[in-house]
Amino acid sequence: MSILAFAAVSFAFFQTASADFAAREATRLDTCIARIDEDPEEAYEDALAWSFEGNRPGSRQCVALSLIALGQEAEGAARLEELANATDGGTLEKRALYLTQAGNAWLVAGAPEAAILTITNALKIIPNDPDLLVDRASAHILLEQWTQAISDLDAALESAPGFGTAHHLRAEARLNTGDLDMALADVKAAMQAEPDNIDTLVLRGRVREAIRLSEVRIVPPQAE
Repeated sequence: MSILAFAAVSFAFFQTASADFAAREATRLDTCIARIDEDPEEAYEDALAWSFEGNRPGSRQCVALSLIALGQEAEGAARLEELANATDGGTLEKRALYLTQAGNAWLVAGAPEAAILTITNALKIIPNDPDLLVDRASAHILLEQWTQAISDLDAALESAPGFGTAHHLRAEARLNTGDLDMALADVKAAMQAEPDNIDTLVLRGRVREAIRLSEVRIVPPQAE
């Protein structure tokens, strides 16, 4: 066999072996993530054991997600951000996923500033993604940054018209800026998308009450 032919056979073998390894890693990650819902402590222990085998990206991701499920959201978010920035973090799509998961974890951890930074980095990879824009808007709302929230929600609805969550959050932001008619319009759109959403029904009541109060006129006392 010539050197070129041998090299071609070796390369084909390497590609096959690499693909098989990647498939096994993906299956192991799926199994680990599924276990998180059933028993996060066991999933965490399995992920740690897996990481000792080579500290590969899948094991680190599952460790981070297990920590989040165990109530250590900030630690899990930080680990996911490290993975997104690691040399072996993988494709841009995978890095965007890590950042998205980290951003959500920061929100749960009550750290909206960190969530905004992380989600903004994810949006650099996936511009105009409506889910990411809604997540960032949620962080802005927690900080009472109503204008920034509305801007993100406008963009989300431009990408995904009729997105119920985006309409709900924009109604909340508009309610807090006093734009009551537009807030009510968003509530109606959110209810059309998700008619049984109790939170939207509650929000509709708040918006209607704000409108009622805005229409109250103080009648001056009559002169005697």
